[in-house]
Amino acid sequence: MEFRDLKQYGIPDYIIDYFHKKNITKLNPAQEKALNQGILEGNNMLVCTPTGSGKTAIATILIGKILEPKNGSKVVYLVPLKALANEKFKEYKEVFKDTKYRVALSLGDMDSDSDWLGNYDLMILTVEKMDSLIRHHCPWLQYVSTVIVDEIHLLNDISRGPTLEVLITILRQILKQVQIIGLSATIGNPKELVEWLDGKLVIDDWRPVKLYKGVYLQGTVEFDQD
Repeated sequence: MEFRDLKQYGIPDYIIDYFHKKNITKLNPAQEKALNQGILEGNNMLVCTPTGSGKTAIATILIGKILEPKNGSKVVYLVPLKALANEKFKEYKEVFKDTKYRVALSLGDMDSDSDWLGNYDLMILTVEKMDSLIRHHCPWLQYVSTVIVDEIHLLNDISRGPTLEVLITILRQILKQVQIIGLSATIGNPKELVEWLDGKLVIDDWRPVKLYKGVYLQGTVEFDQD
């Protein structure tokens, strides 16, 4: 499928143009699978594809759909690390730079209600910051229609997993219609997780650059023959 064909799904031109400027004109297999599984119809979804295979693009397409037309709906993009949060903030500032939509970044350095975030359409937040916002009962949370959880495999992390699990559980309780999208390259139990999310599973091994495996020894690499 061509990216320009996304117009029939209600994806705005500026999203399509953003990818065309990066010389990306066709959807890859996982992106087409996400469309076919109903990601634009509000289905919860777990996307498991290799690193660099276009998971963020799936999120970007969805965000464009949610925010257009501007009706008060908000999107939260959750990340586990500050460095990743800064990376996503920079990327989405570029996506929405010539639009009416505003992107905010909040890293959770302080435990506060952060009411100012209610003035933004897309919020890039750390898990800890989102946890703080819920505990402070931020009034604008009721307008969040979609939560994208990057690196959702951290649910299996001993130290950080329980916080993320509780956070997702509470979000689904207080926001009855919220759509949860999990992104991961390394999750080991996708079927169990997608069942917990009551969602659809997208798995694909396509990657833009072929992965070669080999062994490095004394200055040389011997690659597998497969």
